Amino acid sequence: MNYKFLRICTGYKKACRVTAFIFIILVNSNTFGQDLRRKILLRELETIRNSPSFKPQDTLYINKIIDLAGEYRYHNLDSLYSLSDESLRLSQSSSYINGEIYSFINLGGFYSDKGHIDHAISYFNKAHDLASNHKELRLKVKSLNVLSKEYSFQGNYALALKGYLEAIEISEKQDYKNYLSIINENIAELYLSQKDYNHAMVFFKKVKAINEEIGNVIYIAETMSSMADAYADMNELEYAMFNINSAITIFEQEKILEWLAYAYEVKGKIYLKKGKNTWALYWYKQSELLHEEIEDDRGKIALLNGMSEAYLNTDNDSIAQVYSLEAFELSKKIGYRTGIKDCAYQLFKIHKNKKEYKKSLWYHEIFQVTSESLTKKGNEIALDMLKTKTEYNRQKQQLILENEKALAKQNIVIYLIAIILIIFVVITFIIQRNQQIQKKLNAELLSKKQDLEEKQAYLNELNQTKNKLFSIIGHDLRGPIGAFQGLLKLFKEGEMTKDEFLNFVPKLKVDIDTISFTLNNLLSWGQTQMNGSITKPSVTNLVTIVDENIALLSEIAQSKSITLQNRIEPNCQIWSDPNQIDIIIRNLLSNALKFTPNNGQIIIGAIQKLKTCEIYVKDNGMGMSEETMSKIFQKDANHTTYGTNDEKGTGLGLSLCKEMVEKNKGKIWVHSALGKGSTFYFSIPRVREEYKKSA
Repeated sequence: MNYKFLRICTGYKKACRVTAFIFIILVNSNTFGQDLRRKILLRELETIRNSPSFKPQDTLYINKIIDLAGEYRYHNLDSLYSLSDESLRLSQSSSYINGEIYSFINLGGFYSDKGHIDHAISYFNKAHDLASNHKELRLKVKSLNVLSKEYSFQGNYALALKGYLEAIEISEKQDYKNYLSIINENIAELYLSQKDYNHAMVFFKKVKAINEEIGNVIYIAETMSSMADAYADMNELEYAMFNINSAITIFEQEKILEWLAYAYEVKGKIYLKKGKNTWALYWYKQSELLHEEIEDDRGKIALLNGMSEAYLNTDNDSIAQVYSLEAFELSKKIGYRTGIKDCAYQLFKIHKNKKEYKKSLWYHEIFQVTSESLTKKGNEIALDMLKTKTEYNRQKQQLILENEKALAKQNIVIYLIAIILIIFVVITFIIQRNQQIQKKLNAELLSKKQDLEEKQAYLNELNQTKNKLFSIIGHDLRGPIGAFQGLLKLFKEGEMTKDEFLNFVPKLKVDIDTISFTLNNLLSWGQTQMNGSITKPSVTNLVTIVDENIALLSEIAQSKSITLQNRIEPNCQIWSDPNQIDIIIRNLLSNALKFTPNNGQIIIGAIQKLKTCEIYVKDNGMGMSEETMSKIFQKDANHTTYGTNDEKGTGLGLSLCKEMVEKNKGKIWVHSALGKGSTFYFSIPRVREEYKKSA
């Protein structure tokens, strides 16, 4: 496959002609993931061009052209060439070296895909020479990689391996992990071409480890695709299927069209080797559909030949012949000798099956001649690879020895400098040690000071809570209880008749209900202040809680002729602590009753949104000023107001509501105006599937 070239040319890519050409390309763009990237680049180019300070020689503009050209690789080779030629012209006119290098690489990619290997090598060499002369190490590695890849297409494995080794050495020194991944994978493919699967898998596993360190899922998927292809050739089909399925999942998510076409073809190949021709054809067809959107003759040959073999296995000789002939012609067109050999053998089998022995013999002779040539070439390649690696290691070792000799001459000077440095370091160490001790002591002192301040603040808060509790108990509970005791004393001592006492019973009941309500609020508030209140969320039916509270407060509502309306839908379920929601609803309804005049109306309802339920309590009572609204939810505020019938509260209710709403991961707020009533809102999470499962 030629897809490895993608990973080398995705930095800065291609270009567009200055005006009308951009819009022509935009109209003719494809609709896959790459199409979106192309459209974005086209818009960015148009934005740059329309700016008042635009100059074609601007490096940002040239880089965008290079990027766009790269997106047309395997999709529209004519656009690739035009854009690369434009970026090269602009880069040369502005002496932009990096732009020239990327443009040469893109032009080399164009000729590589066209099957003009010599032209491709010429442009890759130009890129390599420029990068070397200007000491652009990253671009030198990039150009070495694409150049070596092209040498491997040419069959010159010795030069390919030499280039890869040089690129690896630079990448290791500069810690270019992405290039180490790419180049080691290309070396693995060299071994695969020699059917040396053991060495190939060693390099693949090394690449896999590098990819996991990089963490790029697309790199991981590309390597898994190549490994799946190798496992298929080794007949380890379960390993092959696992790797290709994992890769396909990533390519489909990321919409990498070229690699997805290759992955589908490999999956078809695996099914073909399993003898499942129908499934093989299914995946080959998926790959064939994607190849209609890309231009990659070298990658298409294996697909067509695989489809031919699947059709031949299902006795569709004529269809098999069509696919194999197309692959054969493509192989001849780009000079792909391995493709010629495989296609000739396939056509030999097809014509033999059709009893066309003359044609069968003719293709068999082509197969034999090509096989002998490749076998001979293969032996030479294997020997050249070994010689190249040995020579490279020898030169590298010689260079190391020369460097060691040069370094030995400098050792005396280095030793003297080292002694001076040691003395200086000792002195510096003593000074720094003293400074560190001083800093440590200061840090400990500061930490202790902060601890004391935090403890003081905590004690102050506890003291305030205690004072507030005693204040409420002293003023708001002692009064009603004292009145009740006084009535009982009068009745007991005979100073009040039974009928007179019974006349006070309704008032006493109201006072006792108020005391009970106040005590509940005090206990709940006290727990929250002392960190003793634990929120236990569960699936809660809101309408049930509201109905219970309306029934509880109905007597107070009837005494003031107030209408209570529950507009909450029966299916309204929330994820909350039902006890805390009960306290919130009761306080908000109690407040509404307190501040709504006789014959008024109170409505409680809920708006169900996507993730939350927004509950409201609306009254047509006294309303509040902006100043009052700013105080009612404050934690330390003790703001209380007498109701329409002089009802009195503790000032705790709304503060308690706010704390409990927030404990249930919600928010509370109010809309009000004097004389127009108030509407209190609070939001609570709705019940979702994950909540039900956790419950």
